[in-house]
Amino acid sequence: MTHEAHPSPDPLSREVEEVADVVDDVVPPDEGSARGVRALAGESFSLAETIGGVRGLVESMAPGLVFVVVFIATGNTLRPALIASVAVALVAVAARLVQRTPITQAFGGFLGVAIGVLWAWRSGEAQNYYAAGLLTNAAYLVAMTVSVLVRWPVVGLVVEGLRSGWTDGDKVKAAVAADEAPYGPEASDEAARGGEQADPAPGAFRAWADRWRGDAALMRRYALATWLWVGMFALRLAVQVPLFVAGEDAIAWLGTARLVMGIPLWALTLWATWLLVRRPHTAAPAGPGAA
Repeated sequence: MTHEAHPSPDPLSREVEEVADVVDDVVPPDEGSARGVRALAGESFSLAETIGGVRGLVESMAPGLVFVVVFIATGNTLRPALIASVAVALVAVAARLVQRTPITQAFGGFLGVAIGVLWAWRSGEAQNYYAAGLLTNAAYLVAMTVSVLVRWPVVGLVVEGLRSGWTDGDKVKAAVAADEAPYGPEASDEAARGGEQADPAPGAFRAWADRWRGDAALMRRYALATWLWVGMFALRLAVQVPLFVAGEDAIAWLGTARLVMGIPLWALTLWATWLLVRRPHTAAPAGPGAA
């Protein structure tokens, strides 16, 4: 999604707008308002919609599954496994292009597979197929830990951004930008009902941030929710790094761990996060798959 740039003297405001562009690229509106991290700002939570349904699950997991199966079936031969993995990812992208459906998730999966294949191909070591993923998890773990320690929890930034309209890079709700506007669900709901929109005022980001960062109870929930994600990344590394170090002898176990601790664990962590940060008036669903 393309956003019109609006000059702002506040550098933090520009940074938030840049993050908004990334969020929109990863989770475009036409793929569902409850897709991915956008589900955190929803009134309800659907596990199926969050992961993109069965198709999204297959597109995310199939390349890795095929890599492990072919690698073992061919007697630990690397090249056929890499080719098969890339082929599956390409088929997913091609199918979406033919059907003229959004290709974001499939193409993102292809890029991830391509990086893993490149590393493994050049090194000749099958475990390097998973190296980029481990490095990414380590980077997220560090970034989220630091965000909590400096009292800018990532989950708070994402949720409050989604609710207030900061992720609409074109314009920001006047109710959020104005100092006299009420903070909380009522403010977001009032703006959503048709409040007049305006360009971000100077210092609007700081005023927006002060509203929720000044709420001690809310900050505790956002910090706890961010720690959930730190725990998820730490768990992934604790299980997968020893298997990675073990080399080709542990490829089957490493591949299995990556599949189980990939989309399924991510979705469950997202659901637990939603339970922590949902608005007080939102009723709890019967389970993570509730619509």
